[in-house]
Amino acid sequence: MPLFGSTFSPKKTPPRKSASLSNLHNLDRSTREVELGLDYGTPTMNLAGQSLKFENGHWVAEAGLSGGVDQREAQRLRRRNQQLEEENNLLQVKVEVLLDMFSETTAEFQIMKKELEELKSVNRRRK
Repeated sequence: MPLFGSTFSPKKTPPRKSASLSNLHNLDRSTREVELGLDYGTPTMNLAGQSLKFENGHWVAEAGLSGGVDQREAQRLRRRNQQLEEENNLLQVKVEVLLDMFSETTAEFQIMKKELEELKSVNRRRK
């Protein structure tokens, strides 16, 4: 017999309800896509009057639409882009050469300045 009254007896918990009352989780993926409308298709966007779609990780212009860049124009732009990249590389090399020349000239100037100061100090000692 317990000293302070009745023994501890917790209330029984009610049984848990089902997480989902829908049977949709039992359906396979393709049936679910049809039922729930999850088949979105490929992403598309309209940019500057040209329609693009996302395929295999890249944005591709949709074929057969007007307003797109024709092949000759695209080829011309690729050639121009290549020329500009080559010109940019040449200019970067020229800038590096000029910076090297400037550094060398500055170093030579500092050496000559130091030599001049030494010659002046030697000349002052002689007087």
